[in-house]
Amino acid sequence: MNLENLIVCRNLLEDKIFSKAEDEFKTAAKLIEQAEILGLSGNLFRSYLIYKLAHEENLISETIEKNSGEVGESLKKIFVRDIEILLPIFLEENFSATLEEIKNYQPTEKNKVESFILLEKNLSNLRDAEKISEVFIEHYKKFGAGDIAACRAFRWDSENKNLVGTKNFETIRLEDLIGYAHQKELLTKNTEAFLAKKPANNVLLVGARGTGKSSGVKALVNEYYSEGLRLVQITKPQLKELSKIMETLRKFSARRFIIFLDDLSFDESETEYKYLKSAIEGGVEPRPENVLIYATSNRRHLIREQDFDDRYNDDSANETISLSDRFGLIIHYYAPTQSEYLEIIRRMLKKNGVDLEGENLRVEGLRWEMSHSGRNGRTAQQFVNYYLGQR
Repeated sequence: MNLENLIVCRNLLEDKIFSKAEDEFKTAAKLIEQAEILGLSGNLFRSYLIYKLAHEENLISETIEKNSGEVGESLKKIFVRDIEILLPIFLEENFSATLEEIKNYQPTEKNKVESFILLEKNLSNLRDAEKISEVFIEHYKKFGAGDIAACRAFRWDSENKNLVGTKNFETIRLEDLIGYAHQKELLTKNTEAFLAKKPANNVLLVGARGTGKSSGVKALVNEYYSEGLRLVQITKPQLKELSKIMETLRKFSARRFIIFLDDLSFDESETEYKYLKSAIEGGVEPRPENVLIYATSNRRHLIREQDFDDRYNDDSANETISLSDRFGLIIHYYAPTQSEYLEIIRRMLKKNGVDLEGENLRVEGLRWEMSHSGRNGRTAQQFVNYYLGQR
């Protein structure tokens, strides 16, 4: 192979494993090290190449992101040409015989990233460069490349002005959230419209603590990850950077992003809410069409009420309520009734193979509620953890 002739995949030249700058044993050592770090298995040359192409952005993956999943025919042909150069690795024809183990390596812990597992599966048994390139292009369209493909959620790094992937994101699904069927329906329908590029609203989830507002937003990302949905959680002080954050997300036009603000509220002395209002309204530069804002709060009015004398000032009153009104969809969460609370406990225990029914359920569940923070989903989960831990 002459990797110097690569165009789209030219970043491979910077990797000593492919550049032949090392002898066979050093190359084998590096491959095994990467296999243990990344969870690669099988033929390590092939598996590592697939990983590099999937997790390092290149010209074709960047083009797909910037053009909402589209890529020109000329660039496709150049990519096929690159794959033809790399074909011996895909066909497992060029590995060293130095160590038999690198031909069918099994790491201590295998890679668990859903997109990478699916990519390897789709590439298995393919021997044609054009078909292999088509699989990669479809992968870039569906998942993206790099952390955008590997991670479901991100945080904003204010120092470096970039997104940082969350490697170990919560695995909660919508089916794990017991009750609140109407709220979940409103949330999912709005999100599905957003993913379908139909009109959708920014969302404010309001209600009692521990009712699953934050969990509902996080569960959305797990449900719709393969459809391009990603979450970016930011803090209240980072609202000043919303324009920069949105500018960054605009570049990933093939993805859909929820900017998530958890437990949001403002005192009247805090001015960060003005950045949020501006972002929702669009300001001078409109909000990117691939971005929505979802926020949770324990209060319907996000800005704390002012002093009594100020309430007679219409401008002050309007300022207090206007931020909440900027959210097109407001979903209310109420504390569960006693029967709903006990049903949450019963179903949580049932999922863990434990049947607690009737009077035993009522006595144990209500006793826990009385000594803790009230009747809500969080208290129910804490009781379940305690109950299972004592068995």
